[in-house]
Amino acid sequence: MSVETFDVSKDALHVSPDAAVHLKQQLERFGGRGVRLSVKESGCTGYMYVMDQVEQSEAGDVVMNLDNGLELYIDPESLPVLQGTEIAYEKEGINRTIKFHNPNVTAACGCGESFSVN
Repeated sequence: MSVETFDVSKDALHVSPDAAVHLKQQLERFGGRGVRLSVKESGCTGYMYVMDQVEQSEAGDVVMNLDNGLELYIDPESLPVLQGTEIAYEKEGINRTIKFHNPNVTAACGCGESFSVN
């Protein structure tokens, strides 16, 4: 029998290489030491993602150090909603945008602004 381990600072979510590069470039352009990710109640469906450029983590944040030097701080109260999410940087027509592929989402509003989970 084998024992699997879970390291919340590595396994909480996944950031695609393109998304990591984009976020790092934004920090270099606009300032900040890292990106803080959380969710807040919003919209017609329940939650929305919040990404802030910050100088430091807040008490209790889960800290992810990505390979390109980017620091991602995850709000611990948001972690159950975010667990398993992939953050991607995707091309849509001529635009590029950050996308959240969250396996916990059970419904999303038509405009894509908010989502719900079980």
